[in-house]
Amino acid sequence: MLYEQLERIVRAYVTRLTGKQTIYQMMRLAEEIAARGGEPLDPLAYKRLYHDRLLARIGERIAGLEAGRIDPDELMVPGSRAFLQALRARGVQLYLASGTDEPYVRHEAELLGIAPLFAGIYGAQDDYQNAEKHLVIARILQENALSGPEFAAFGDGYVEIEDTVRAGGIAIGVASNEAERRGIDAWKRARLIEAGAHVIVPDFRECRALLAYLFSAELE
Repeated sequence: MLYEQLERIVRAYVTRLTGKQTIYQMMRLAEEIAARGGEPLDPLAYKRLYHDRLLARIGERIAGLEAGRIDPDELMVPGSRAFLQALRARGVQLYLASGTDEPYVRHEAELLGIAPLFAGIYGAQDDYQNAEKHLVIARILQENALSGPEFAAFGDGYVEIEDTVRAGGIAIGVASNEAERRGIDAWKRARLIEAGAHVIVPDFRECRALLAYLFSAELE
């Protein structure tokens, strides 16, 4: 029973912080440990442990990509490559922003063969307070002289949806069913709607319909 209670607590705050830099989840972990009478490690120590365990879990995938044994599209949301290429063909400037440390983000983007599609790639920094997603969004808006629906963001995290809505942009929540690679994850959908998503998609298979919506919204 105690394990189930702790799992619910952890799932709740991890979900709420999805999209923020990993260090924030580790800071919250330290707070939860302290609140229960424990002596937490420094959040950076937890972050290092997290990365070690994550790399151990995904190491075979990384090696498979590097060796060419795994098709990169098998590890991406269905239709995402074609959608990115279609946006680029329309002259859209693309940016990749992640709460994962930037070296990992850049390496994975290269392995997936999508790095050249982006005008900028942003990941977590040691100076985490100056690498928040709302700051990245503000920088992109300023550098490209954009406002309102000229900016759109896609993600499955609460944070990027909220930050996009606050900036006046179009927020597209990606409620993908990662296990079956088809259909909507109802729990993700509910959370993304709660965060303020204007549109929910399961993946990018309906590329044409989504493009039609986005470019008509831009003209309104």
